[in-house]
Amino acid sequence: MEARQRLVTLAELKDRAAAAAPARDAWAALGGPSARDQLKVIAEIKRRSPSKGDLANIADPASLAVQYADGGAAVISVLTEQRRFNGSLADLDAVRAAVDVPLLRKDFMIDEYQIWEARAHGADLILLIVASLSDAQLRDYSALSHELGMNVLVETHTPDEVERAVDAGARIIGVNVRNLKTLDVDRSVFAGLAAGIPAGALIVGESGVRGVEDVRHYAASGANAVLVGEALVSDATPRERIAEFMAAGAEEIAARS
Repeated sequence: MEARQRLVTLAELKDRAAAAAPARDAWAALGGPSARDQLKVIAEIKRRSPSKGDLANIADPASLAVQYADGGAAVISVLTEQRRFNGSLADLDAVRAAVDVPLLRKDFMIDEYQIWEARAHGADLILLIVASLSDAQLRDYSALSHELGMNVLVETHTPDEVERAVDAGARIIGVNVRNLKTLDVDRSVFAGLAAGIPAGALIVGESGVRGVEDVRHYAASGANAVLVGEALVSDATPRERIAEFMAAGAEEIAARS
């Protein structure tokens, strides 16, 4: 970030953000007050991860994004961090030019500069990780994002973090079942954490989606959406896989209604 700040000032970013097309409504795309009988998919463009290493050689992120959109993805997530995820803002720009669905800039937000940067590059949704931010930062970064027309996905891992997210006014709350210290995945913790989230919020299941049974687990345990990366970037037919996930999720949501 500091290297980018030397190249593009905050004032320049603010001008670019002001000139950008208005942000798309990720809240509505993920279900909002209606369409709660569906399971939405946030499909991720992700070349590598700290836990799994290299995942896919994505030479054309725009083409992959089009496949995601055609498959019914409600939101497309783009990893822009370079060192550990091999992503870039150029990926976000390419995807923005190729699809009309809301985009999540899935970077670790630690400074307001990144929020202005996200909006300037066409993001409609940003990620705030409770574990890495103070309560004041959660409130301030959420407020700035909303001022810019963006929604916020607030990521939690523990009951205390869920409580902090709710207290900060989060409306889209992600429950990540990956332990940040060990990087291990435990899907069994999802239901307990989701139960602590108010009914009016949207709940996103994060990590550990390998196939249909994992999607069914999240949907049956209260998820309104799932965020899927590895299972899609490593699949030869991501368009069909998204449709399959959505159908399985809808069945589970109908069964719990």
